[in-house]
Amino acid sequence: MGLPENVRKMAQNAALPLLSEPRVEIRPLLKNVYMWMTLGLLLTTAVAVVTNAVEPLRSLIHNPTVVIIAIFAQLGLVLALSFGLRRFSAQTATIMFLLYAGTMGFTLSLVLLAYTAGSIVAALGTTAVLFGTMTVLGLTTQIDLTKLGTYLFIGLIGVLIAMVVNIFLRSSGLEFIISILGVVIFTGLTAYDTQKIKRMAMDPSIEAEGGDLMQKLSIMGALTLYLDFINLFLFLLRLFGGGSRN
Repeated sequence: MGLPENVRKMAQNAALPLLSEPRVEIRPLLKNVYMWMTLGLLLTTAVAVVTNAVEPLRSLIHNPTVVIIAIFAQLGLVLALSFGLRRFSAQTATIMFLLYAGTMGFTLSLVLLAYTAGSIVAALGTTAVLFGTMTVLGLTTQIDLTKLGTYLFIGLIGVLIAMVVNIFLRSSGLEFIISILGVVIFTGLTAYDTQKIKRMAMDPSIEAEGGDLMQKLSIMGALTLYLDFINLFLFLLRLFGGGSRN
């Protein structure tokens, strides 16, 4: 005998939340964030490769003054976008993000010179796997990661202090611990930031207003995830440092 019609419908309705739970609604803001983040990473990669391949640019990267200027330019762009986003137009914010990605590629070209291709590929592949896994987790988990973000931020400050201290100590053991902690922190931050951006994307008022606000929030979200990816890659590369050319 089959189940009564009303019982069968109740069972189907009860199963629907379970079947639909992993599904993520891709809102326009979320789609734009990942589009701009991907473009930023591609631009960084292209600039790094070209800088390493073209002799005049390669000579520039060995000039300490030029590198310092590039690093301060990156810092200025990040601070300006983080604290002055409201004052910029969407077009200006977009240009600033692309400039940041380009200058990051210029300084990262030093990585191509310092490490073997095998180390770089291994670190990049591991970064992609970890970042992708944490992105899915951040998009699908029902756990509130807000408190996790507080602990991760405190841990990040501790890592930065330890890195400064290790400039003077030059301890390989401390450097290894810093690298492990850096990987853990930015792996966690990827999930935390993804969930935060997802919740922002679900805000109907943002989508309703659209236009300039949507673009600026897309750039800010893209910058956040871009920094998570780049820093995760750099800390993993330190762990794969046995393949360095030096």
